[in-house]
Formats: sequence, C-alpha cells, structure tokens
Amino acid sequence: MYNCLNVSDFSEKYEVRELAESDISAILSLELSNPLYYDYCPPLPTVEDIKEDMNAFPEALGRENKYYAGYFNLNRLIAVIDLLVNYPQDGIAFIGFFMVDKEYSGNNIGSDIIDELMNYLKESGIHTVRLGYVIGNPQSEHFWKKNRFKELKKTTSLTVEQEIMLMERKLHD
Repeated sequence: MYNCLNVSDFSEKYEVRELAESDISAILSLELSNPLYYDYCPPLPTVEDIKEDMNAFPEALGRENKYYAGYFNLNRLIAVIDLLVNYPQDGIAFIGFFMVDKEYSGNNIGSDIIDELMNYLKESGIHTVRLGYVIGNPQSEHFWKKNRFKELKKTTSLTVEQEIMLMERKLHD
C-alpha cells in the first residue's frame, strides 16, 4: 500500500503542484495547443470541461486518491496529469489524462516526466500503472509504447463513443 503522494516530488526537473481553478486558462491554452488529440477525442475542451475534470473521480475512491497536477518550467505550465491512485485496485495507479504543451513536445520532455513519475510511484509502493488511449491516435499509441506501456485489451469508453486501448506498465522492471 502506498503512502499519500506528494506531487512536488513527481519531478526533480520541474516544479509540480496541484492545479487550481486559477490555473484553468493556462490548462485550456495547453490543451488547445494539441489539436490532434481532439481529432480523436472530441470535442475541444472548454473551461467547464476542465473544471469538471479537476473534480471528477470514481465514486469508489476518495478525493485523496486523485492528483490533478501541473508541471511548470520557469512558471509556465508545460504538462498536465490526472492521476488516480489505488484504482481500479490497491497498488495500481491510473493515468486518466496526460498532455504536454505542443511547444515542448518532441524533445523527450513528456518521456522524461513519465520516467520520473514511474520511479516516484514505484518508490511509493505502486506496482502497476494503467491508462487508455483512443484507438487510431498514432501520436498517443507511439508515446505510450515508447514509454514501455503494454497493450492489455480493447474496451469502450464511457464518455466518448470510441474504442479505447487499455495499457499498463509494471514498475518492477
């Protein structure tokens, strides 16, 4: 079983903190910088969508198991992650959303962030990390495979009418 996570320890390279409503315009700008994502997972985000995402978590989980965090470089938001811990069961973390600002993509920054996070989660007692991506999105598929996530099974999203590929990465490797 993990201890409560400290988001500021997610990275040694970037400042990481929980995101708040005061960050919504920066989050929206970051998300809108990645139109390809929304080609596969429409519609484009709105302020209301972001507010909802910030506070959404499965009923079976407590709020303390959700981390909606931002990575900052020189006070600029460069990445957002929505992470659930002990979901769908103890010892498993689930990445509900991860996105790097388009201006920062292509330099391995996203992979560096994920590597640091995987190391931190492993040290915190998490043994597996799962996520899903919309089947057909080549950018997402490539990114997660590059970061050593393995395909588990196809499923259907409850929120979008798309097929989703569920993936996982064991942290004992």
